[in-house]
Amino acid sequence: MDINIIGILAAVFTTAANIPQAYVIIREQSTEHISVTTYIILLTGTLLWVSYGIMKEDWPLIVTNAVTSITSIIIIILNFSSKKVIGKIHRAVLPEKIKKEAEKTKQE
Repeated sequence: MDINIIGILAAVFTTAANIPQAYVIIREQSTEHISVTTYIILLTGTLLWVSYGIMKEDWPLIVTNAVTSITSIIIIILNFSSKKVIGKIHRAVLPEKIKKEAEKTKQE
């Protein structure tokens, strides 16, 4: 197996890891079960990887960790946002079908 394939797969999975959590926060309009400490630690690590990538001029390392840093920042911001702000994002971003499913789940 080509070593680059392993690196690409690692980058894709690491970069995509925060997306499901951000989606759930927006869909459920709640950050109740989020550990902000975990995301601050993750953000610190990915920012250090970005710095390391810059020093090594390693663009794949820089880009993937920058994207992961951005998704971590979004989750941290959502954690400190009011329900009203998360609700606005929920209404603006999610498709109507998912909004209805989320409301149905809340009522049950």
